[in-house]
Amino acid sequence: MATIVLLPIIVTVQMQTLTDAESTFLDQLATAAAVLEQRCTGYEANGVGGVQRGAKLLGSADAAMAMIEAYDAAIKAHDGKDYDRSKFRPEVSEAAGKTTNRVLAALRRSPKAACADYGDISVEHGMLRRY
Repeated sequence: MATIVLLPIIVTVQMQTLTDAESTFLDQLATAAAVLEQRCTGYEANGVGGVQRGAKLLGSADAAMAMIEAYDAAIKAHDGKDYDRSKFRPEVSEAAGKTTNRVLAALRRSPKAACADYGDISVEHGMLRRY
């Protein structure tokens, strides 16, 4: 009987709160990804710049990569694809979803203006580069 009562407690995933730095980096990461997803002309991923930006905000390249991997796991989980469950963080999934929805809505409403606005912001943050 005690095992049955404890099972929901063990299975429940604890949701942690993102730090301000994590939240900022994730917002920038999800914004850049939305620009790329909408195929905004003139922008491409800046992988090195993204990691450098994350390292600046989070304190190390390892911390930046951990957030990028958590974001990747969230995307794959959302899409129903296989993902590394050890890297999945529900708070990352929730926050990234909110940012993505907000940015994609703006990109659909006014594609040219939003592509320029969000693309340029992402370039300034080092997440994207112009081609």
